[in-house]
Amino acid sequence: MDETARTPEKTPLQAASTGLSIESDVNLKPFNTFGLPATARRLVRIREVADVRRVVDHAEFGRAPKFVLGGGSNIVLTQDVEAVVLKMEIPGIRLLEERATGWIIEAGAGVAWHDLVRWTVEQGFGGLENLALIPGTVGAAPVQNIGAYGLELQDRVDSVEVVDLVSGRAVVLPASVCKFGYRDSVFKHTGFGGLAGKSVITRVRFLLPKIWQPVLGYLELERKMAETGITAPTSRQIFDWVCAIRRAKLPDPAVIGNAGSFFKNPLVTPEQCRDIIGRDPAIVHYLMDDGQIKLAAGWMIDACGWKGKAVGGAAVYEKQALVLVNRGEARGAEVVTLARAIQESVYGRFGIRLEPEPVLL
Repeated sequence: MDETARTPEKTPLQAASTGLSIESDVNLKPFNTFGLPATARRLVRIREVADVRRVVDHAEFGRAPKFVLGGGSNIVLTQDVEAVVLKMEIPGIRLLEERATGWIIEAGAGVAWHDLVRWTVEQGFGGLENLALIPGTVGAAPVQNIGAYGLELQDRVDSVEVVDLVSGRAVVLPASVCKFGYRDSVFKHTGFGGLAGKSVITRVRFLLPKIWQPVLGYLELERKMAETGITAPTSRQIFDWVCAIRRAKLPDPAVIGNAGSFFKNPLVTPEQCRDIIGRDPAIVHYLMDDGQIKLAAGWMIDACGWKGKAVGGAAVYEKQALVLVNRGEARGAEVVTLARAIQESVYGRFGIRLEPEPVLL
């Protein structure tokens, strides 16, 4: 974190009277992995669950709109943030419980996701290794139902602890009510039954199996097995492979600003897929368990000639067309303009409307 780039004005009286760490006019550039400029009028650091209740009870912040900020790896800031920013920094990783089928590992919402994955591997708990090196925090992971290399978060979540932003009441939600889907969950929606803007995730609990089986049904992992001659890899070996694969094709946000994969891989019916294959036989696609077909968005973007192209300071990454990057001084509006141009281009050729993964704020 670049502390020199952030010059917040502390509000000691409020902090002293409420127990909250409150900052004013905070530069959010160091707090989003795209490195986009924006200012938060008020930012509250949430370092323990009780801090959420203090926000709810706060005379000024209690009824104010709120924006939850984790690692900033899944947002595109296009303007200053007037809502009260809740910067989630709840720490802690622990073995909470042993069950007959597995181990319950609990992590605070502010823990860096990769740190959790690395910790589980080092402690001998297999199950999260395919999700190594995904940017962001533990608290943000269920919102997007992050996934990679044949595994999704929903495959390992036991429950999610949330605090209601109206009542301040803490509730533990079993995975079954989180409505996990492809890059989706109950935490992304504001309508009936949705929890976006109504609650904040404070801790997540994972069930890691005692009888561990590697998840290897992914082309790049199969290539690693062929290269190394290892046909029965350990969780540590898969962890190392995934880290190597991601580092080879994805930019480090600490070096080049980005939000990871910018578009979701679209899901289509077999009939739609056959129609597209008839026009573009080389299109990369995968059969899903529910019978739908997942199309490779990066392949479609590359096929439309976007790799390396730019709008102002925003560009399509030269090594992976699915990633948009900040070449230096990009603004949120430039990222959005580039993304929309890509959407129109892909729609014009394939008849598929790509959906962004990051939240456009």
